[in-house]
Amino acid sequence: MGARRTCRPAGSEGGIDVLSHARFSELHPTGNHPEQPRRIAALLDAFQWTEGRAASEEEILRCHSPAQVELIRSIDEPTWLDGDTPASSTSFEAALLAAGTAIEAAERGAFAFVRPPGHHALSTRPMGFCLFNNVAIAARAIQARGSPRVAIVDFDVHHGNGTQEIFWDDDSVFFASLHEWPFYPGSGGPHEQRETTLNVPMSAGSGDEQYLHAFDHTVAPAVEAFAPDVLLVSAGFDAHEDDPLADMKVSGDGFRELARRCKGLAPRVASVLEGGYNLATLPALVGAALEGFS
Repeated sequence: MGARRTCRPAGSEGGIDVLSHARFSELHPTGNHPEQPRRIAALLDAFQWTEGRAASEEEILRCHSPAQVELIRSIDEPTWLDGDTPASSTSFEAALLAAGTAIEAAERGAFAFVRPPGHHALSTRPMGFCLFNNVAIAARAIQARGSPRVAIVDFDVHHGNGTQEIFWDDDSVFFASLHEWPFYPGSGGPHEQRETTLNVPMSAGSGDEQYLHAFDHTVAPAVEAFAPDVLLVSAGFDAHEDDPLADMKVSGDGFRELARRCKGLAPRVASVLEGGYNLATLPALVGAALEGFS
């Protein structure tokens, strides 16, 4: 049985189960990079959680090329995979733990506190802090276990370009993303749509009112029409008003309401942590989302 913690931020009692791993606060050191081990350490200290597991190579290969897997496995010293994405000798272990814990969360209807995040990772290369695409790997895993129709809702402030790319030609997975646009990574604009891909670009400065209106009038009807067996949420908290990497104004109440609305869209709902880089605010924002998912 994995480790547990017993304290929560005030007002966040209850909520769905949380899966994580103590090694996330040690593996994949990134110095003063915004995506750093202290992000998970802050959450592990604040919430009850149960230990996740590592993904198998077979599970990773459902979404990523053998060359990409070998690239991450072969890193034996600190390096940069692109201008935003550091890696080192323990990054492969961290990435396997992140993907496997996301799979377990998807199977159990839980929230996976993982790092590195995943939604920018393309099928053939890492990108934007992300090595393997955790939510995509989780979606493929639960499809393999008998849940054929999966929807993914991504409310990270950045567009989930990797998730979109992996499922662009697959009508069994519906992908919806609310994100700041124009903004990194440059994709997800208003004309980038198809039957099972819904991009909802949001103007800089958008807050709770704009996000919840877009969700209620655009995202929710589309997901309900798709009628998923399982909904997975790429839960980023970098659209918060105090996050250092973006220009949005979503509050803790806004994240609670986004989670609550997601909860009503499928028989089983699970969540995977993506962004959120203000260590002072992240635990309270995650706590608000846990309330919404409960």
